Amino acid sequence: MFSRLRHLFTPERKSLATPDAALLALLGAGGPTAAGVNVGSSSALTVPAVACAVRAISEAPATLDVKVMRGTEEVSDHPVAGLLRGDVNDWTDGFSFLRDLVAQALTHDEGGLAWVNRVAGAPVEIIHYEAGALTVERDMNGTREPSYRLHGAPIDARDVIHLQSPFGRSPVSLARESIGLALTLDAHAARLFGNGARPSGMITLKDKTTPEALRRIKEAWQLALGGGKSGGTAILEGGAEYAQLALSSVDAQFVELRQGVILDIARAFRVPPQMLYDLTRATWSNAEQMGREFLTYTLEPWLRALEGALRRALFTPEERAAGLRITFDRDDLTRADIGARATAYSSLIASRVLSPNEARGWEGLPPYAGGDAFANPNTGANQAGAPAPQDGAA
Repeated sequence: MFSRLRHLFTPERKSLATPDAALLALLGAGGPTAAGVNVGSSSALTVPAVACAVRAISEAPATLDVKVMRGTEEVSDHPVAGLLRGDVNDWTDGFSFLRDLVAQALTHDEGGLAWVNRVAGAPVEIIHYEAGALTVERDMNGTREPSYRLHGAPIDARDVIHLQSPFGRSPVSLARESIGLALTLDAHAARLFGNGARPSGMITLKDKTTPEALRRIKEAWQLALGGGKSGGTAILEGGAEYAQLALSSVDAQFVELRQGVILDIARAFRVPPQMLYDLTRATWSNAEQMGREFLTYTLEPWLRALEGALRRALFTPEERAAGLRITFDRDDLTRADIGARATAYSSLIASRVLSPNEARGWEGLPPYAGGDAFANPNTGANQAGAPAPQDGAA
């Protein structure tokens, strides 16, 4: 539909012989860590704890209802509302766009970048390019004002959605040493247990023996215990003795090392360990508290940053001056179970803080006649079966 506008930008050619930072990020290679492995956006996501943290943070905002507001009133007919609630372009829905934009900001130092295509000044589509296609450069003279290039061609900063991580670096970049250690531990575990890499025991020979005798010992051992057999009796010759191998103290602490890495990754993303399915210290009492901390200290800053980035790029200066803004409805994140909601509604209606129709509106239910009155349904004439009040009665 808008392919003509997209192809106005001439692609920039990059060489693998002299890769720059953008090309390294595209290839997922951030350079070797002290553990001796390369950590980039792609390799980091192969660590389950990192992938889990990125999904937990990026999918939560995408599941929320997004609204265009002016003050306290919703502006549902604005083109931006249709884009973010429906399809941002011909091949991407709003949920996938928001999720991938936040995920890119979590894994790339440049942040999450997307281009807004406008026709007659109104946004008609949003395109989230692959890392390296849309790049940002900073003015290093003190202002840090960004300038943007799409396939090497400069574009207007007002048409770019730019979601940035704190400190100008992604959590993956800041925690690359811990992630590198996690990759090393995973590789060690695979080598340790893959194909029986660590033998359960060893056979030692006290006397000097011949190759033929070694062959017979091996055949006898395989005949008795090989091929998945167990419980058999192996007869050894030539003074051979069998010694069982036990895990060393370092091997016994292997699980503790992996748990420590998971905690470091959780700290880097500011995600409670239970969100990464590390339930070592989770209890019924602290699990709910950590869930609230996840909403308050992890998601809320990202939601504020996402709202600001979308508002700056999708609204004109005149619209921003008129008070237009983008907001995500947090109610779904803090929504209690049906029993707790029913108790709260009953208390608020009885104390005349809410009317029945207001409580029904929060649940997405239609109003009913007489439901706008602020009255305590548990007292006096409001109770079921009570006689109607007489005219002039106090």
